[in-house]
This record gives sequence, structure tokens and C-alpha cells, in this order.
Amino acid sequence: MAILGQRCLGGVHLTLLVGPVVPVPVPQAVLDALTQIEVVAPDEAAGAFTLQFTLSVQSPLHTLFLLSGGGVVPLLRVIVVVTLNGMSEVLIDGVVTRTEVVPGADQRHTTLQVTGDDLTAVMTKLEFSGLPGLPYPAMPAEAIVALLLAKYAFLGIVPLVIPSIAIDVPIPTDRIPTQQGNDLEYIRTLAERVGYVFYIDPGPAPGMSTAYWGPKVKVGVPQPALNADMDAASNVEQLSFSYNGNARSLPIVYIQNEQTKVPIPIPIPDIGPLNPPLGLIDPPPQQFRQLPETAKYSPVRALLLGMAEAAKSADTVTGRGSLDVTRYGRVLKARQLVGVRGVGPAFDGLHYVSQVRHTIKRGEYKQSFELSRKGLLSTVPLVPS
Repeated sequence: MAILGQRCLGGVHLTLLVGPVVPVPVPQAVLDALTQIEVVAPDEAAGAFTLQFTLSVQSPLHTLFLLSGGGVVPLLRVIVVVTLNGMSEVLIDGVVTRTEVVPGADQRHTTLQVTGDDLTAVMTKLEFSGLPGLPYPAMPAEAIVALLLAKYAFLGIVPLVIPSIAIDVPIPTDRIPTQQGNDLEYIRTLAERVGYVFYIDPGPAPGMSTAYWGPKVKVGVPQPALNADMDAASNVEQLSFSYNGNARSLPIVYIQNEQTKVPIPIPIPDIGPLNPPLGLIDPPPQQFRQLPETAKYSPVRALLLGMAEAAKSADTVTGRGSLDVTRYGRVLKARQLVGVRGVGPAFDGLHYVSQVRHTIKRGEYKQSFELSRKGLLSTVPLVPS
């Protein structure tokens, strides 16, 4: 007997919830018409999803999705949850942005394609740029972000704001921060200024999300290893790596000496407590980016700008691959570490999962992923199996 809003796909239970603001499990007829789900979880950009349905003349999908795509329901929320081995994982919590009907093989059946973005799409609805009355006097970026995110609590969004190493509190007589653009644009601008990232992570329960504003974290408990070319122990379909020794660069900021008025150059490394090198051998930066405009700023603000530029330094090792979730035994998550084995000593070890794409069809659940790290050779002797 099927549970409302759920369907079993080869040992993976799929749950689909749809509704305005507060989604509810969809009827069984909607699940029966569902043919494919694609969810993209990138490192820094907004997550996205695509749902494909077989659409008949009498299908309830005409009122569920098509009317919302026409603007009758301005905020149609979609939540996709998968359960594997008793563990539930929220893949996406977002809103519908577009619906499209594609002709099918016969005149009575067509394909309905529903696309959308995660809840960051809601943060672009209101435009505050240029309106008076929105200054943030004597407020650092951390306080501004927390204040902006508070208005989205009705969507179950909980803010997680990590203070920067050097908090810059502007003096009102010197400058007053003013919002430019919508909430999402302004929050991401504040993040870029200090080398931070901003994204909304769905879960842990359906209807809940975490709005993370902080540094890119490359520490923590790694996910089970991706095994390649290990016979029966292999759990990936394909996995390849590339190395680019010219990807790194080193920013140089200038702090002006108050007595001599002479700018002092200070290099800012791209390695910190939350961004340790995952490889032993990494070439020194091949490029130097000088930031002479930082000499007119305060030392704290100049340091923050240097850290922001250092965070843009690309990783020298990148990897791509795909796997079958049922064979891997769990859902591979983005923005976390994962172990790699069987590709050779140069690329074995821990890697950062920078992007994951979920593709769910009838009877199969596969993922394609992208990995990254700085340096060759592993910094750990073993990775979790």
C-alpha cells in the first residue's frame, strides 16, 4: 500500500510535497505521473530542481502546477525528500519559477516540465535598491545579514551567521552602509567583501532550512570513500581528476603607515583554520594580485578585502564522476569532505565536494559530482570506508 506523497524506487523512498508556502504530500496520481527528478546542489550558487510528469487531459497537474506557473499562486513551494536505509535526506526546498508543456508521442499525453530554484528565489522578490530609510548605521556585516534573514522565518529558514576574523564596525560619521539591490544580492555582496559564501541548506527536516553566511568549511567528518578500480569494492561508475598548477594566486594589500604615509604591502594567504590544505604538495602561487586601493581604507577593512580576494584562489586539483546511490549506500552531499581511493597516490585522500547533481528516474537514483582540493598526495594515511 502506497503512502500519500511517497513512492519506492528500488529501495529508495521518494517523498514529494507541494503547496503554497506550507507544502503537503501530493496525491498518488501525481506521483504516478512523475517520470524524472533532477536536483542540482552547487557549492555557492542557488540550488535548482526540475520535475517531469506525464500529462494527460484529465490530469490534476493542470491545476497543481500550470496555474501556479501562470502567476495565480505566486509562491508554490516544492520539497523533495529521499529515504535510503532508514535515513531521510531533504534534496531541495524551493519554489516553482517556470512550467512548460512539451508535446508527447500522441495527442492525449504530453510532458509537463516544472523548474524552480531553492528558497533564495524568494529573497529576490522585493527590490529595496535606492529607497530611503534603509541605512544600517554602526552595524557590521554580520548584524545586517542576521537582520535581513529574520524576515524569512515564516519559511522555516534559520540563519547561521559566522562572524569574520576581523569585524568591521563602521563609524557613522565616516560611512553608513546602505542596502543596494534585493536582499539576496546585498547579502552575497556582504559575503564577497569578507571572502565568505552564502547559501540555503535544506533540512534536516522537511520545511526547515539553514541560511549559512560564513567561510567555506573544508573540515569535519568525511563521507564514506569513493572507490574506483577496486573490483567488487568499487562504488563509482566513473571518476577522473585533473591538475592545474597555475590556478593559485596571492593577493597583496597595502596598509598606510600613519606617521610616514608610506603604504606597507602585506600578502594574504588563501589557507586558514577552516580551509586547510588537503594535499601535501602544492606549488606556490603563480600570480600576484596587487590591491593598491586598500591603502585608503582602515587596516581592518583592508584585511577583509585581502581575505576576500584570497578566497577566490582556485583549487589546483579538480575531479568529476558519477555513482549509483544504491551501490554507494547513502546520498553524497555537497559542501562536505569525502574520501577517494583507487585513483593513485597523487589524487587519493580527502576532497571537497563542490557540486552534486541528483537524477531520479523510475527504478534508479544516480548522482554526478565535482570534487576539488589544493595539492597532490594525501595528508591522511587512510580515509573512512
